[in-house]
Formats: sequence, structure tokens, C-alpha cells
Amino acid sequence: MKSRLKLLLISAALTASFSCSEKSTDVETTKNKEVTAKEILGNPAYQAISFGGYRERSRDIQPTVNQLKEDVKILSAMGIKVLRTYNVQLPHATTLLKAIRELKNEDENFEMYVMLGAWIDCKNAWTDLEPDHNVESEQNEGEIERAVALANQYPDIVKILAVGNEAMVRWATSYFVQPWVILKWVNHLQELKTAGKLPKDLWITSSDDFSSWGGGDSSYHTEDLEKLANAVDYISIHTYPYHNSHYNPAFWRVPIEESKLSELEKVEAGMLRARDFAKSQYDSVASYMESIGVDKPIHIGETGWASVSDGFYGPEGSHAADEYKQGLYYKHMREWTNEAGISMFYFEAFNEQWKDAANPIGSENHFGLFSLKGEAKYPVWELVDQGIFEGLTRDGNPIIKTYNGEIDSLLTKVSAPPANY
Repeated sequence: MKSRLKLLLISAALTASFSCSEKSTDVETTKNKEVTAKEILGNPAYQAISFGGYRERSRDIQPTVNQLKEDVKILSAMGIKVLRTYNVQLPHATTLLKAIRELKNEDENFEMYVMLGAWIDCKNAWTDLEPDHNVESEQNEGEIERAVALANQYPDIVKILAVGNEAMVRWATSYFVQPWVILKWVNHLQELKTAGKLPKDLWITSSDDFSSWGGGDSSYHTEDLEKLANAVDYISIHTYPYHNSHYNPAFWRVPIEESKLSELEKVEAGMLRARDFAKSQYDSVASYMESIGVDKPIHIGETGWASVSDGFYGPEGSHAADEYKQGLYYKHMREWTNEAGISMFYFEAFNEQWKDAANPIGSENHFGLFSLKGEAKYPVWELVDQGIFEGLTRDGNPIIKTYNGEIDSLLTKVSAPPANY
């Protein structure tokens, strides 16, 4: 009973210490003037998040302008000011930009910006044919044209354009391309800027796994990658200790020197190791860039932690998935990146059930800080307590805490990482 009480008291203290309320930052945002990507990225006043507003099991059912306005208001209330999207093949990004424009028209002080993604594929991607990773998809040109049109239509909102998402990493076997493809389109966009056919302050990047940016396997260290690093305005990397808890678990498993810790202490130590693992991947990219003479900002285009899994990361796997660990990871990563002047597009804002539609408890469906119904998960419980979501809803549902806000109920789902001894 005493150990249980101690566990609850420690957990409550941790909840109270979740000072990652982006709303409370001391850094002032810039009102009533045009801001640029250079001013936004690395600025703790402009917190960033990856965003998909899909509610259903299929993206054939697109969210409406009003639904996306609901979502944007929720994120704005918690201090988020930059949203990342992934493609312009589907209407979602266009609808989101319309929603933000309406919110800006309703309130001249409303701020929300977008990192607009253009999806890039290889030839035969997502078909029954064998993907040809040395040839690009004929769809890429149209995708870039649509992204350019939106960046020009919404220059006050679109501040970053990302060419591809994990498009160069080889484990993306369905669609990855060679770096020359990304380089081709980045150079094209930079030429449009020079010619005055895109806003001159629009920043161009490609958002990819840390290894694709030279931080891992040296086989990625190619001449085309060096040219790409010189062509982009900044480097956008992805780092996922969560996935590595299964694929590269050495950092995750409890070492023998921690064997006498309580279960909760083992969890807390594991999440600090997860943060440090993300730092090491960031540093590996920074080291590679320095080695090739590239001195550009490096920001985190994606990192996150799922709250549910029945597979590699659940009770029969690495034990990584639960809301408590998600909360610790969010806290640690926000604190580190804010202090270091690194933008972090946390993955992601809301759960999306289309990602693993056949498996409701597949972890890909549960990376959101909010559930499909708008319930606030543990990472943002404190913000509910602060009342910042008062009057806001998602599809008619008020923003309330998961587990009815009961920490003891939440902790029943928490287990320490597996032992390494």
C-alpha cells in the first residue's frame, strides 16, 4: 500500500510539473506583421505539430472546413502556431488552409502557419507492380505544381514547403526514391523563388529519417545528398525512439544497474534514455553536416510516442505504448527542443484511425495527443486543468481528460521496459 501511495504521489507530482504548456512561454510572438520561416523555426513561441484531421477509417471521407476549424482552435489554445501537412494529392491541406484563412478573417490577431508537404514517390509506388526506386513517379510533377499554387495563394500562412516525407529512407520500400529526385524538385522550387514565382522568404526542405540525412549508415553519404543539404534552407529530420524500442532496443531495455528500481522509476529512467536516444540521432546528423561543410539549421520534422499498441510495442513486445510514457516523452522533448532552439513538429495532434484501419488498436492509430473524440491524453491533462479548452469541442464533444483524469486508472496500463539482464 505504501509503495502504491508513493507511486501515486510521484505521478501526481509529475502531472503537476508538466510545464510544457506552450501557452505559458515567456517569448512574445509577433503580432500584426508578416513573419517568416526564419523567424518561426527554433522560436519557442511558435510551437509546431504534425496534423491530420481525418476522423474516419478511410481518407475517402475528408474532414470539412468546420471540423478543421474546430481542430485548429484546440491546437491554438494550447499554443501551437505551426501545423505540418503531408500531401496535396487529397483535399485535406487545401481545406485546412481555407479553415485557417477563415479564422484569420474572424480574428485579425489569430496566428497559425503551415509547413506544406508535397508527397514524392518512385515509379509504380502503391501499385501491384514492382516499385522502381531509381525512377520517379510521373505523379510528382503535378504534386509540386499543386504545392506551388497553394504557397502562392496563401503566402501569409504557408511558410515552409517540404518535398517528400521519408521519401529517401530505404525501409520505405513501397515508394522511396533516390536523393537526386528530391534534389531535382528542391532546386526547381529554389529557382522559382529566385524568379519571383514563389515568396522569397518561403523555406524549402525535405523531411526525412535521420539516416536519410546522413546520420546513420554511411551508404547514405552520397554526392547527391551533399548537394541536397546545400540546396535546402534547413534540414528536417525524423527521430523515433518509440519504434527503436523494438528495432534497436539496446537503449530501451532496463540495464542491470537499474534492476532494483521500482517499476515506475524504471519507466522514468527509460523515458530519459528515449530522449537521449533522440538527441543522439539529432547530433549524428549535425556531425555529418559539419563534416561536409554544411552550416544550416536542423529541426525535427517528426517525433512522437503512441499510447496504445497490440503489436511490437505492446504488452507482448517492448512495453513502450501507454499514455504515461507518451506524456513523459512529450515533456522531455518539448523541454529539450525549446531550450536548444530547435523546432519540433510533434507527431501528432489527433489520433487518426485510417492509418491501420483493419486494426483499431494498432499503434499507428494512437500517436495523437488527443483521441478521435477530442479527449485530452495524459501529456495535456494539465492544460485541461488550466481551462484553456473551455468552450471548445471536437465533433460536439467537449475536451475532457482520458481515464476521467484518474491517474491510478491510467497507471494500471503502465509497465516498465523489458529487462536486459
